[in-house]
Amino acid sequence: MRPVSTPPRTGPAGHPDEVLPPPVSTLRRVLAHPRFMHHHRLVAAVLAGNAVLLAYGLAAGWWHGPGTADALGVAALANVALAVLIRQQYVINLLFRLATRAPTRWPLRVRATLGKVYHFGGLHVGAALAGTAWFLAQLGALTARGGPAGALVTGYAVAVLLLVVVGTALPPVRSRRHDLFERTHRLGGWAALLLLWAQANFLAGGPVALAASPQGWVLAVLTASIALPWLRLRRVPVVVQRPSSHVALVHFDHGVTPFPGSSTAVSRSPLWEWHSFANVPTPGRSGFRLTVSRAGDWTGRFVDDPPRRVWVKGISTAGVANIETLFRRVLYVATGSGIGPVLPHLLAGQVPAHLVWVARRHRETFGDDLVDEILAHQPDALLWDTARDGKPDMLRLAWQACRRSDAEAVICISNRPLTWQVVRGMEERGVPAYGAIWDS
Repeated sequence: MRPVSTPPRTGPAGHPDEVLPPPVSTLRRVLAHPRFMHHHRLVAAVLAGNAVLLAYGLAAGWWHGPGTADALGVAALANVALAVLIRQQYVINLLFRLATRAPTRWPLRVRATLGKVYHFGGLHVGAALAGTAWFLAQLGALTARGGPAGALVTGYAVAVLLLVVVGTALPPVRSRRHDLFERTHRLGGWAALLLLWAQANFLAGGPVALAASPQGWVLAVLTASIALPWLRLRRVPVVVQRPSSHVALVHFDHGVTPFPGSSTAVSRSPLWEWHSFANVPTPGRSGFRLTVSRAGDWTGRFVDDPPRRVWVKGISTAGVANIETLFRRVLYVATGSGIGPVLPHLLAGQVPAHLVWVARRHRETFGDDLVDEILAHQPDALLWDTARDGKPDMLRLAWQACRRSDAEAVICISNRPLTWQVVRGMEERGVPAYGAIWDS
């Protein structure tokens, strides 16, 4: 049995631990703040684009006269389409595929920016907010001109649903009542789509006219996009290992072997609750594994009472660590079960990497087999045992490991506070850094 690596007490080349340098500039420090991350910049860009459209439409007279409601409806539907399609799994995978095609000979600044592709959720948020605003404006115009009664009734019902969906998606509500947010988004979104079909039918004057209109085609594409993952809904057998009371290793082998770095959504109650976990395929073997750690009521029940079958839907979707191919060498920083999303990349070995894994009693918690598998692929990995050595300064640890391994970028998989600490701290010091942004 290979022992867990001993945390280093010296810096690079055996010198005493170096002092963490200050941020490279005030501008870098400001831009690295979570409030200015690329997700929020995309939200602002979409809203700004819609503001320009509003101003241009006012100058061109689009928002006056008998065609006002129709013009507002086009703007609303265009934004709703962007909000829905940007979350579609095939679209997400395409975005990652396009962004990661850049060769490593390109300038680091360009590659570092492309690595922010996983912030695409900002387009979803911006378009959803703008689409709701345009729809409310359209409803006001229809009311003012005395539109068809059916269009008004369905329109007000859609407005209520959109406001509820947006309200429950606000960060304070989403973080405290995530189950409510998820169910409202799913069920409220389905109901709103059905009502949009009904309203469009009333406004078009019948199903034949609707089928020939651009609005009908857009609604058809959105319906297919939303339905597609559910058409792949399956209940599949699983084998669950529990190396400890904290972790369950879930083995799937139902004819699907996902690509490294993707995720799968699983559920016990498919209409109510879904949870996504990183797929861990083993090279040369069929199937894959998921690492489920105790982090809430659902995961706690999963560990304590493991199922024999679970529901899966959709297709395997690219995750943040897939941006590793943009760099010549990366540093992975993981805490606890954050090793799950990292492990498939270590096993695939597409990019030279170095691992820092901070956890409590790695072997007791995750099992000898998993730790040995990691060390077989990462013999120089730093496994920091918090039970033995206490909690480290994650930013300083990441900085020293980055310098020691000569990594071009850092990918951190941890909880929210530690992820933001490492990502922000590294970017303030000029090192491209990436981690989950909890936007879903």
